[in-house]
Amino acid sequence: MLLFRSEDHVDRWCNSWKMVRGAILTLDQAWRLAQAWYGPDRRDPNWRRKTVDEAEALFAELGLTGAFWSLRH
Repeated sequence: MLLFRSEDHVDRWCNSWKMVRGAILTLDQAWRLAQAWYGPDRRDPNWRRKTVDEAEALFAELGLTGAFWSLRH
């Protein structure tokens, strides 16, 4: 994960490094995703990884849509 000041900054960085632009999240979206993905406590013995369906539903709930967020490539 990289942090940038603006989408223009992302574009300049991608052009400089000849990288394809990926998904962009706000800090709020990244925080909400981390909380939902790892919470309430990943160290709990009953914690389990999300299924593909659960993960895609979470992405959609957080407004993370588009090809980048599809896990069925």
